[in-house]
Amino acid sequence: MDLGCLFKGLSEEAFREKFGTEEQCLEFLAGEKWSTGYRCRKCENDNYCKGRVPHSRRCTRCKHDESATSHTIFHRCRIPLPTAFEIAFRICCSPTITSTELSETMETRQMTCWKFRNKIKECLKHKKGLAK
Repeated sequence: MDLGCLFKGLSEEAFREKFGTEEQCLEFLAGEKWSTGYRCRKCENDNYCKGRVPHSRRCTRCKHDESATSHTIFHRCRIPLPTAFEIAFRICCSPTITSTELSETMETRQMTCWKFRNKIKECLKHKKGLAK
């Protein structure tokens, strides 16, 4: 799914209601990531069971565990998922927003905002959406 379309037409209140918690963000990512079905990245098996962490999936053949965030722009994200989603929301709604403005609004380090902003801008530029 294209990130630009993801937040289209959402008000800040509607955004916070939809992506306000870690659980909501993970649930959304899992739904988007595996919307066409699960396929193991290691062995191509399409059968899975519940993984170790919430909304992850474990291959029933090779036992590879894949989280909802892996292979997305949120992979190894060191900030809380709701904060990362909010940064993405603000960038998609206002593409000219600077990392300094994001930092002040989000009360997050400027360098964190700068790095994540660049990651999101790259995805938007190449129309990659959530996938890396």
